[in-house]
Amino acid sequence: MSKKVLVLMGGFSHERNVSLVSGKGVAEALRQKKFNVVEHDLQDGWAFLDVLKKEKPDVVFNALHGNWGEDGEIQGFLDVLQIPYTHSGMKASLLGMDKNITKDFAKSCGIKIAPSEKMKVKDFFSKGTSIDIPYVLKPVSDGSSVGVFIIMNENDLKQVYYDDENIEIMVEKYISGKELTISCINGKSFVVTEIKPKVEFYDYNAKYTNGITEHVLPAEIPDNVAEECKQWAERLHKKLGCNMVSRIDVRYNEKDGPVFLEINTHPGMTPLSLVPEQAKYAGISYADLCEMLVDAATCRSLRVDNA
Repeated sequence: MSKKVLVLMGGFSHERNVSLVSGKGVAEALRQKKFNVVEHDLQDGWAFLDVLKKEKPDVVFNALHGNWGEDGEIQGFLDVLQIPYTHSGMKASLLGMDKNITKDFAKSCGIKIAPSEKMKVKDFFSKGTSIDIPYVLKPVSDGSSVGVFIIMNENDLKQVYYDDENIEIMVEKYISGKELTISCINGKSFVVTEIKPKVEFYDYNAKYTNGITEHVLPAEIPDNVAEECKQWAERLHKKLGCNMVSRIDVRYNEKDGPVFLEINTHPGMTPLSLVPEQAKYAGISYADLCEMLVDAATCRSLRVDNA
């Protein structure tokens, strides 16, 4: 009997629409692999619970993006229900979603990071920052370049807007140069991709609109830099305890060398996404990658060892 997989998509974050695209692609690929696939658009927690009780899936394929999907929330819920799920567990998801904590982990692994500080939006506007312009503003816990502002001069501050003054943001020194990304698949990194947006900034639209961004792989960088970046991806994947896939973002120029920015413990699975593209480079098809994620699905054990 084929394994029943519930593909969970949609959700409550800014990335809902992208998640739906990921989910549809995953569901189609898993059907090609002869899995018994059930699709669910998460819009209500009780409805989701009813579907789980009715369908009794062997695995939940977590195709959610952003908050509630890759920050440990849904992972903890499925842990309690003891339903195996794809991608990283609650702890790695929570840590990886927090850009400030992730940078501390990276630094402890000997990975070079950009100077930064964390603060609430209201404090940024009332007190300023110790980081000199140019710098980047980004929410501490969000994905897909949502709420990111590049401040190259004082005039750029006029564009900064957040709908909640209590949101925690990171003020990070702007690093010029090439935008690089490196996947880690089952503990191994195969290639470095350079991201070359045809717009000024690799924002949400650039990531998910066909034709706006060019992916160069392998990236045109020195071999020793590429090797170091791949080692960073593997090292941080292991340090955080990621499951099966993760992806790090790096900036590179000749003066500073490679500089780590952040990790994604739950990379996208749309046709434009970077992990499927790098997997293909390594000889792993999209359908094979989806199958690998299902086969590696797990959940946290509730068993308590006796002292």
